[in-house]
Amino acid sequence: MRISVIGCGYLGAVHAASMAELGHEVVGIDVDEPKIASLREARAPFYEPGFEELLQRTLATGRLRFSTDMSDASGAQVHFVCVGTPQKRGENAADLRYVEAATESLLQVLQAGELVAGKSTVPVGTAARLAEMVGEKVPGAILAWNPEFLREGFAVQDTLHPDRLVYGLPASGAAEVAERMLDEVYAPIVERGTPKVTADYATAEMVKTAANSFLATKISFINAMAELCEATGADVKLLADAIGYDDRIGRKFLNAGLGFGGGCLPKDIRAFMARAGELGADQALTFLREVDNINMRRRIRMVELTREVCDGSLLGKRVAVLGAAFKPDSDDIRDSPALNVAAQLQLQGAVVRVTDPAAIENSRRQWPQLDYADTAEEAADRADVVLVLTEWKQYLDLDPRAFGEVVAQKRVLDGRNALSRTAWTEAGWTYRALGRRAG
Repeated sequence: MRISVIGCGYLGAVHAASMAELGHEVVGIDVDEPKIASLREARAPFYEPGFEELLQRTLATGRLRFSTDMSDASGAQVHFVCVGTPQKRGENAADLRYVEAATESLLQVLQAGELVAGKSTVPVGTAARLAEMVGEKVPGAILAWNPEFLREGFAVQDTLHPDRLVYGLPASGAAEVAERMLDEVYAPIVERGTPKVTADYATAEMVKTAANSFLATKISFINAMAELCEATGADVKLLADAIGYDDRIGRKFLNAGLGFGGGCLPKDIRAFMARAGELGADQALTFLREVDNINMRRRIRMVELTREVCDGSLLGKRVAVLGAAFKPDSDDIRDSPALNVAAQLQLQGAVVRVTDPAAIENSRRQWPQLDYADTAEEAADRADVVLVLTEWKQYLDLDPRAFGEVVAQKRVLDGRNALSRTAWTEAGWTYRALGRRAG
């Protein structure tokens, strides 16, 4: 099929290359000229394992190209809208300007019989409003909502081998046409027997926000248990292991620590709460306020724990922060707990050095007041305490005995409960983690 992808950020660029990998003829369109220039040269404008190789491979086939001109979307049978929906400044609600602008621009080239497929995460009700606009301006064109479920660090895998497909279809007779066209787009995925859910617009829109809200709640639940463990002397990791054996609960996302960040979970749960309020159903999601509060308290507690470990004062103490990205295998620093903690420590008088395998350049641009190092050893040189705040494999694989040679004090704070406490304590380190006894 001929496909256009409007918006070539993280979601759109991966989706465009993946659709070309499936055999389609794809054009990716974005107003950001430097980003498009980078993609044309097969240089990924962000860090994502496996993406640059996919980009190089699909560009070489001639099936994939990138443009800043919306007219290049003309003639595509399916147009995917993949632009961002950031949080509004000073509000919890999602900013839909980019989705609306992309759809309006697309109307200039859209033809009857073509399908607009929204992939952006939007508040419930957005698809119905956009469908009305599309129908008025281009009679015979169809809108569907096809939410994405990408995990940063696994985006290529999640696009080409998703655990489910969700189609939000119009209530009219065009639903069958839209479903058939999406089935053709995803033919190899559908043929593998991937579960598929066909639903109305509202349900499809809510699937992504409901999923993210559930995951955020699970993370904040175990972090709330960590607070209780600290008060009682219990061990949150053993607690998580024990309750995780119950298959109704499961062990995934039960890792207590610094909490979640990034460009999805925080802003999505806030937008979900804001939209519920607009619909007069705000009481249904009041629990998400506490989910958000628990998550933010973890950052404060990490600063407090660092002060405790540093004998009650941060003034002049050398602190090594291992990790800047909000999660490993990513250079995404949006709402990064690690950088938030690093900045707070510096404000309270600590001498902070931050390192990360992929996110240093992004961090320097957004947090220029912090000091950065290229390696963990450089960051930890003569450090009074080491904080592991992003669980990169490089940090989990550190040899605590050799690493102990570069620091001034063998004190480590495991912000993700990801290190081997036994290995570090046997190497002479004082080990601390949120929700666990000192080791």
